[in-house]
Amino acid sequence: MPQEHTLIQKKAISILNIDIKSITEPELLCKLERGMLVTPNIDHLFHLQKNRKFYEAYQSAEWVICDSRIIYFLSKLFPESLPEAIPGSSFLRSFYMHHKNDLECKIFLLGAAEGVGRKAMENINRKAGRKIVIGAHSPSYGFEKNETECDEIVNLINNSGATVLVVGAGGVKQEIWLAQYRHRMPNVKLFMALGATIDFEAGNVRRAPMMIRKIGMEWLYRLMMEPKRMYRRYLVNDPIFFFHFAKQLRGTYINPFSA
Repeated sequence: MPQEHTLIQKKAISILNIDIKSITEPELLCKLERGMLVTPNIDHLFHLQKNRKFYEAYQSAEWVICDSRIIYFLSKLFPESLPEAIPGSSFLRSFYMHHKNDLECKIFLLGAAEGVGRKAMENINRKAGRKIVIGAHSPSYGFEKNETECDEIVNLINNSGATVLVVGAGGVKQEIWLAQYRHRMPNVKLFMALGATIDFEAGNVRRAPMMIRKIGMEWLYRLMMEPKRMYRRYLVNDPIFFFHFAKQLRGTYINPFSA
């Protein structure tokens, strides 16, 4: 395990089988310099009960940051709660604006459909006022299972000169991929798994209105916008999380990967 993991993991709140760092966005922006960042939500916590590789990827991450307002609200049931939710979908903008004058910060975007990453790169660079995003690549569907393509992606990132890698390739597989390949990219200091963020930055997918996000109902907005794609996640899988969380409150939850 990287040495910095011990140094930066201070106060955290345990939700099921992960420890979520108790930190505000301003604190995170000041401290986030290296390591791997993951952003747990309800869907992640569902899969963390079933997928050992995903769980191991989470255990290797130096930064586990609350993505979900629902998780934030639930944390208030504990003696010490999370100070805020830091959605990955909006954190990238905060990050690149924070580093817009830091010429050492060079971002590479990996994910989204063909052309979307390039559009996101153009939009981000315009907002930042410089070429802070130096490269973007849209991998093929199922790329994580193709070793040759993964090797090509790693070489592309290494040759770009990037110091920050943002992966938006879908929850579970993006975290597993980063855990597997991050150590082959020695010049990249920071790895961030940020889901649909590249689509949002490109304007390819609309976010829920701010009021809906503030009350933790963005999931309902996404379900209404994409019912065929989202119904299983929100109506079948995610309710199982609350069953496990109730067990945690009663003191009967057991980490399936603890032994």
